[in-house]
Amino acid sequence: MLPGCGGKTAGAPSAGPITLYNGQHPETTDSVVAAFEKATGIKVDIRNGDEDVLANQIVEEGKSSPADVIYTENSQALQFLETKNLLASVPGSTLAKVPSRYNSPTGDWVGVSARVSVIVYNTKLLAAGQLPTSVLDLAEPKWSGKLGLAPSETDFQPIITSVVHSYGQAEALRWLEALKKNAASHTYPDNETLTAAVNNGQVAIGIINHYYWYRLRYEIGNSSMHSRIAYFAPRDPGYVIDVSGAGVLRSSHHKPGAEKFLAFLVSKAGQEIIAHSQSYEYPLGSGVVTAQPLRPFSQLQPTPLTIAQLGDGATAVALLHEAQLL
Repeated sequence: MLPGCGGKTAGAPSAGPITLYNGQHPETTDSVVAAFEKATGIKVDIRNGDEDVLANQIVEEGKSSPADVIYTENSQALQFLETKNLLASVPGSTLAKVPSRYNSPTGDWVGVSARVSVIVYNTKLLAAGQLPTSVLDLAEPKWSGKLGLAPSETDFQPIITSVVHSYGQAEALRWLEALKKNAASHTYPDNETLTAAVNNGQVAIGIINHYYWYRLRYEIGNSSMHSRIAYFAPRDPGYVIDVSGAGVLRSSHHKPGAEKFLAFLVSKAGQEIIAHSQSYEYPLGSGVVTAQPLRPFSQLQPTPLTIAQLGDGATAVALLHEAQLL
């Protein structure tokens, strides 16, 4: 009998096995899941995919969704599901492990880890003194042919939302249209490809989340790195904290196990796995800090956007379509 399943009556929700719809990077999830299974005896069936695809799939599946938990890179996919009333309330003891500003405003999902948006630049093509201080500067003509973009990356959406929050939709659209013109043919399918393109000199500069650069360095070695990362000016709209989180589906037939998985994600044990892994993310729960050589999370100076203000990403996606970047 699986832990947590004793004493259940017929028809009652069971502890597991549970099905995880995983929009996080698989390497981050696999190590956490392995430790969870060992600690609890609860089997986890992982189904990997893009977070926006998985969120839309859950909407289409409705009450018949096999998913018990969804784990995403960004808060927007979770907020989208929250607006559809498809997520169950997270137990207060789990939410309490994470500072409230990184959790669902209504308690329907919990923050797990964080990343920050940064500039990545090729050190042979640009000097640190030439870098922009604001994400808006990248719309200037001088960046024509030098800028690379990954517009279909969900990580790009929070930056667009941030620009909208600061300057309005009309200005955000003009900014996106200028970025499209400056990037021209230097558009890439994801941040991994963009980071590699900057590193090998295909393009001079791009906007990514910090961990893509650290992961590339881990994969190819420091001697093969021809790029660095830099931060936008404090509180610039391009300086955004992105929160990765997880929630339990209302339709889950294994809520006890699903809730245990969320609790493990933000426990000291789960957070220490993230802290020491090559995910290069910032742990958010149980007071754990990263063991990797990153700028300390407490020293970051991002734009002060709340989870609610970041929303579900719908406005950002609409603007990307209008600018013909999607």
